[in-house]
This record gives sequence, structure tokens and C-alpha cells, in this order.
Amino acid sequence: MRELAILSFITLDGVVQSPTSPEEDTSNGFTGGGWAAPFWEQAMPRVYAEFMSQPYDLLLGRKTYDIFAAHWPDQPDSDPVAARLNQARKYVVSNSRRPLTWSNSIRINGNTVEDIRRLKRENGPLLQVHGSWRLNQTLHRHHLIDEYRLWTFPVVVGGGKHLFERSVSPAELSLVRTGSTPNGVAMTVYRRR
Repeated sequence: MRELAILSFITLDGVVQSPTSPEEDTSNGFTGGGWAAPFWEQAMPRVYAEFMSQPYDLLLGRKTYDIFAAHWPDQPDSDPVAARLNQARKYVVSNSRRPLTWSNSIRINGNTVEDIRRLKRENGPLLQVHGSWRLNQTLHRHHLIDEYRLWTFPVVVGGGKHLFERSVSPAELSLVRTGSTPNGVAMTVYRRR
């Protein structure tokens, strides 16, 4: 058995859309992208040390996969984040027939919920979800998330995709860890009760 954790960057007003750059995800007319970039220098070493330095398999939605696959394979293995992401097995939830070109990528396109339950029953490292807003909604709705690893950035962007939809199913969580960076990014780790 293995656990599943989501790793999300989030604004104070709950937005998870397009933290890295303005063009990352402009769906629904979102123009506030890149809101986390001014904080990367202090936040990313902590994110890596806390949640990316140990082996894990990735579980990604197709849009996040495409963004990652366009960037990380071209980064040198001397970059520890690139090395970890490039070596990880990547399970990609996608109905698209486009090929998965990033190494160690496996398509999930059947019954997503049952396929992920099966993955969780297998032996292996943690399944960690990066980005993948729509996938996170499904995982939460079906009680498949064991741990919520949230990095809250001290910005408010207004509209955009929120970590949880309005129709989210109720859940009780326990706070298990906190931390922060000098520039105000707060880490909170919650586990499902």
C-alpha cells in the first residue's frame, strides 16, 4: 500500500491557477499568472527539501504533464528537481491519444478512480500530484488524498481556479506540520482524518 499526496501552490484567496508564469494557464481569461514567481528563490529550496527530495511517483493531469514535459526533460541532471522529476514514474490521466514523450510516462485513461485506487494498493513510493487542478477535484471527491501539502503565497489574485470547487465534498483534516520562508510563504501539511 502506498499513499497519495497533493503538492499545491496557492494564493491567500485560494487560487491555484498558473503560479509559475502568465502563459501557463490562461483558461477562462485568467490574466493573473506568475503570482508565485517573485517568491521562488526562497520557496523552492524548501519545497524540494520538504517534499521532493525523497523518491516518489508522479500522478498528473494531461495539462500539467504537457507543461512539465515541455520543460523538465531539457534541464540538466545537476538540477536536483529536474533529476527527481525526470527519473520518477509518471502516471498521466488523459483521454488524449497524443503520445507521452517524457521518459517513464504511463497513460491512465480507463476508469480513473479505480485505476488510482489500484495504484494505491500496489507497493511503491508515494504518489505525488503536482498542479493538476481538475484531477485534484476528482481525487478529493473520491477521498483518495491522504495528505495535502500546501504552500500558501502572500498574494491575492481574485478570480481563477480554486483549490476546491464550490461543490467540494466535506472532509475533516488534521494539521500535522507547518513552516514558512522569510519572504512569507507558509507551508501547511494536512492529513485526512
